[in-house]
Amino acid sequence: MIAQLKGVLLESSFTEAVVDVGGVGYRVSIPMSTFDKLPRVGEPVTLLTRMDVREDAILLFGFATRQERSMFELLITVNGIGAKTALNILSSMNIPSFCSAVASGDLKMLKKINGVGPKSAERILVELRDKVQNVLPEAAFAGGAVPVDKSVEDAILALGQLGFQGPKFQKLIAEVAQQLPENQRSSENIIRKSLQALNK
Repeated sequence: MIAQLKGVLLESSFTEAVVDVGGVGYRVSIPMSTFDKLPRVGEPVTLLTRMDVREDAILLFGFATRQERSMFELLITVNGIGAKTALNILSSMNIPSFCSAVASGDLKMLKKINGVGPKSAERILVELRDKVQNVLPEAAFAGGAVPVDKSVEDAILALGQLGFQGPKFQKLIAEVAQQLPENQRSSENIIRKSLQALNK
């Protein structure tokens, strides 16, 4: 079982990447969330992978983070959700937003995802509502709560003093924080980016 690829990025697109590992090029299917984190072609890259062996093919799926891979593996356990749809979900919503939608029973939000119809959305809610916290355990999703992170908490407190209060603003702050690279996820950066998003 191939669990990780570490090599040089040969090719990349919104849906695929080719990684050269010791002279062998591995083609992996990826979500947009992983594509956004890829280096330039020719640079070193590490992808966490999930390998599926079928009668007619051996498929590799690549992810930038353990969280993405865990969510993919959880999604494909849902009846009627295949790998393609799971990748579409990861490409359409960030993980905190998806988990929040599932935990709060937001069927309307899930049906907006490409490839997810009413029946699939209902299955996701029924089968994953109690499982999404395994992927994002630091989050209390019900009611739009956000991950418990010191920099996020500081940003929420600071913006709350400016009048930006309630689940709607907390969710936005969490999403802004999630989009920032970890080394830039300071409370000051989160506050600045959140204010920019609020003023759009």
